[in-house]
Amino acid sequence: MQIIENSKVKEKLYIEKLENGLTVMIIPKPGMLKKYMIWGTNYGSNDNKFIVPGEENITEVPNGVAHFLEHKLFEQEDGTNSLDTLTALGVNANAYTTNDHTAYLFECTDNFYEAMDELMDYVQHPYFTDENVEKEKGIIGQEISMYDDSPEWRVYLNTLEAMYNKNPVKIDITGTIDTISKIDKEILYKCYNTFYHPSNMAIVISGDFKPEELLEEVKKRLVPNKPVGKIKRIFEKEEEKIVKPEIVEKLDVSNPIFTIGIKDIKGENDCDKKWIVKKQISMEILLNIILGRSSSLYQKLYKNGVILGTPSLDYEFGKDYAHVLITGVCSEPRNLYEEFKKRIEELKNNGINKEDFERLKKMIYGSYVKEYNDVQDISRMFLSDYFKGICSFDYLEEIESINVEYLEQLLKDVFKEEKMVISIVENE
Repeated sequence: MQIIENSKVKEKLYIEKLENGLTVMIIPKPGMLKKYMIWGTNYGSNDNKFIVPGEENITEVPNGVAHFLEHKLFEQEDGTNSLDTLTALGVNANAYTTNDHTAYLFECTDNFYEAMDELMDYVQHPYFTDENVEKEKGIIGQEISMYDDSPEWRVYLNTLEAMYNKNPVKIDITGTIDTISKIDKEILYKCYNTFYHPSNMAIVISGDFKPEELLEEVKKRLVPNKPVGKIKRIFEKEEEKIVKPEIVEKLDVSNPIFTIGIKDIKGENDCDKKWIVKKQISMEILLNIILGRSSSLYQKLYKNGVILGTPSLDYEFGKDYAHVLITGVCSEPRNLYEEFKKRIEELKNNGINKEDFERLKKMIYGSYVKEYNDVQDISRMFLSDYFKGICSFDYLEEIESINVEYLEQLLKDVFKEEKMVISIVENE
């Protein structure tokens, strides 16, 4: 196994790409009681148009298939549900689907190998029938209806709708009642066989293990698979302009919820690993300078009763999209939005305070180091970053190269008013 060591956090990553293409990553945590395993596939809700290895024609599937597959994999041919089996073992098991990957996981202190048996069995043995697919449509339909009534989900989706013209990142991960009605077992098997091949997957395990022994345990549980070619994913080219500057929706909320979105079309440098990491860290520092809890703008808005609580500050990016999302609860969203834009112009004109920069840079670095104290944080971080072509240790190394001048350039390049939108959910 290849060993990658980071002296800053005194952690080691053991990584090996197996003959079938599966990547296995192990982060040993000697003395820690908790153990965590996550098995992910580089397949999410955005991957609705693709060419299967060995085929020439484009396959296009309904929105929501990746999430539907995630639900269905737990159901076994003998009538049992793997989630129930894992729970009976005393482990905390779950799964999730994002825009760009799907993952199956569990955390435990005991019965690790029994839980690994179950997880690796159900992920490798799909069982779809006409009957169980139809039954699942009703269950997922209820989930879709629940999300449709969620103010937090609506304000998020509306932001993406306002920013993106064609990119599938704006589509609800679960799909809609209409799109999931078109899903059948043949579609599920085709997507499973395409995207759940080991060469498109990765396993991350963290806990008190001997890596070489654990790797052999993983290998013993793998179903034989032959190497296949690369999946070609089809995405329409996204326009630089936004769709509309504002979307307002009325729901039953006690205070308005807002999300400010900033569309960031990926450039040539955004394919370079170091550039991606540097930009991600810099955006995190920059957002905290503008509207973080210690910022002058936040203090002013909080004191005046405009903003209620600390907003979330995120920079999200994938294979073909990137954007800023700032979400919170406030009494006057449009007032906050104008103050936000005004503060950006002040920073562009006057520059960034170097003391603020150094303080927040240290804070961000500390948050990265803290993640290595938790097996869940470590495992999910390494999986997500791996599918983006990044090693999570890179953040600890690259943060030293960031300076005020780079942040000020990013401020000019990304924070443009014509790329900004606001989504508001207010009371009916």
